[in-house]
Amino acid sequence: MSVISIQELLEAGVHFGHQRRKRNPKMIPYIFEERKGIHIIDLRKTQRFLDYATQFARLVAQKGGKVLFVCTKLQSKTIVADQAKSCEMPYVCERWLGGTLTNLRTIRQSVRRMNEIEDLQKKGLFEKLPKKEQAVMSREYAKFDKNLCGLRDLQEAPAAIFIIDVNKERIAVTEAKKLGIPVIALCDTNGNPDNADFVIPGNDDTISSVTLITTTIAKAINEGRVYFEEVEKQRKERELLEKEQEKAQQKQRSEKRGEKRAEKEPKSAPKEAPESAPQEAPQE
Repeated sequence: MSVISIQELLEAGVHFGHQRRKRNPKMIPYIFEERKGIHIIDLRKTQRFLDYATQFARLVAQKGGKVLFVCTKLQSKTIVADQAKSCEMPYVCERWLGGTLTNLRTIRQSVRRMNEIEDLQKKGLFEKLPKKEQAVMSREYAKFDKNLCGLRDLQEAPAAIFIIDVNKERIAVTEAKKLGIPVIALCDTNGNPDNADFVIPGNDDTISSVTLITTTIAKAINEGRVYFEEVEKQRKERELLEKEQEKAQQKQRSEKRGEKRAEKEPKSAPKEAPESAPQEAPQE
């Protein structure tokens, strides 16, 4: 059974594409028809490919992988950021910094610097600095917080990225392709579906369409993450039990070695009491 019905896709306006003159020829297989110069996307294919994408996203989360949400469109970035937070995944919704994936070490250094400034503020040491230095660090922190807030917990390259509009996020797509990271993308009729490993043909401009698709992906990730956490909990309990059993076995082995050592040692004969010296007769 599909995760989303065609009626829900229809109500969200996922089927509305771009004008004919903006069409990418590679999107023709996903177009149902043309009405008044506007292409209509085939929602049956949208439903099918959305199922594929959600299955893959769920599988990534089940293995403990991270899915990076990317959307810098003004009207949709808040929605994508909220859904990424709901499933505890990293996100980029302000500006894609060149090298976010290919030069992740530099990004991590900037995140550490941002955390250092936060620590100074929490400990009350920030106010003790000179005014000029405070102003410089405040501007530095504001810049980091705007662009890197969603990448705080990204310690390594993500297992997959989810993108709204492959045309606008072409730099992110290029970096992901270079590193071999799978791309899940909501692709409109003006996009290139070849840029996505898991393409979801649909309207990437309206808020209702982006909300429905992003919420569906986030829900699948949450399901996979819950499964992963349960498996990890069971694994830790199993490891703890094995350690306790190993300690008990080691204790039993040491006790047995002590008993064998005691049996091999010869028993020493009891010491005889020393003979008392004869008492001299008293002199008269």
